[in-house]
Amino acid sequence: IASRIPADAGDNEPDQSALAEGEREGIVLKAYSGQFVVQADPDAGGIPRTVTCSLRGVLKKRFTYSTSGSQPRRVTRARQNIDVDVAVGDRVRFSSIDEAYGVIESILPRTSRFARSSFRGREQTMVTNLDQLVIVFACAEPNPDLWRIDRWLAAAKSNGLEPLIVANKRDRVDETTFQERFGEFAEIGYRLVATSAREQLGISELRALLAGRVSAFTGPSGVGKSSLLNEISPGLKLATGEIGEITFKGRHTTTVRELIPLVSGGWVADTPGLRQLELLNMDDDELLACFPEFVPALARTCRFRNCQHQNEPGCALKEAVASGEVSARRYESFLMLRREAEQR
Repeated sequence: IASRIPADAGDNEPDQSALAEGEREGIVLKAYSGQFVVQADPDAGGIPRTVTCSLRGVLKKRFTYSTSGSQPRRVTRARQNIDVDVAVGDRVRFSSIDEAYGVIESILPRTSRFARSSFRGREQTMVTNLDQLVIVFACAEPNPDLWRIDRWLAAAKSNGLEPLIVANKRDRVDETTFQERFGEFAEIGYRLVATSAREQLGISELRALLAGRVSAFTGPSGVGKSSLLNEISPGLKLATGEIGEITFKGRHTTTVRELIPLVSGGWVADTPGLRQLELLNMDDDELLACFPEFVPALARTCRFRNCQHQNEPGCALKEAVASGEVSARRYESFLMLRREAEQR
């Protein structure tokens, strides 16, 4: 599925012209409370510098323009633009107020994004201009929820991103348990890396997969995302915490989305742990595409052209489940996500 990025963020038209006098381009490293830390592109031979920016007031408004062919184009209505959503990873143009502060003048088009459905069904953009989504779950403490991994994989696909599954805390389970919990994802064809920040397991492999790419670390709280990043790029000193001894649920240690440069090259966004990831709205074909192992079965013809792959006789997908070609658990996961989408 292609990245679900609108051609325009609203009626405002992104400025594609040359830089205006005094403007610079840069990348948003951090966003918090209406403020944005932007790393400016370096001048020729210069060193990148960071500037704390606010958002130009005009970007907070949505404009409606006249459509008469005989009259000059003009603004006929201006209202609050609730769709403006500057995110970590955005390329922006800004003008400087002084050496430390500036104002974002425009947001450049995005190549990709990681977004989720949030309050009242609106989409919340987490990180933009990504190459891959790194989905981190623990092998134990807390135990992985395979259904939630399916959800994160579907989120990557619906956002047009390449997923990488990281099974952290590998030292806490034996091989049999590890295969029971993560083996099916490798069999399907997903990239899977087993790591342990404590034992330095898989760190070099993961560092190589991140080098030269823009990645986002995501997953539940307490699975060790920040600990992994501290090992991958020494010197970051990101805050880490222990999981609850009674509930075995992680505590949030990352509270702000931030894009971090890696010593080995590339960038990584460390996002706050998510208790629940609400998927973007998808139709049936888009949701089916989030389960790549279904493709061979769906290539065969179901008895009914409008087969819903649930209770219909002669369903090729159900036959694949019955024969063991498709995992019954993954098929049930698909049905759960489908019912959830229908209830929205």
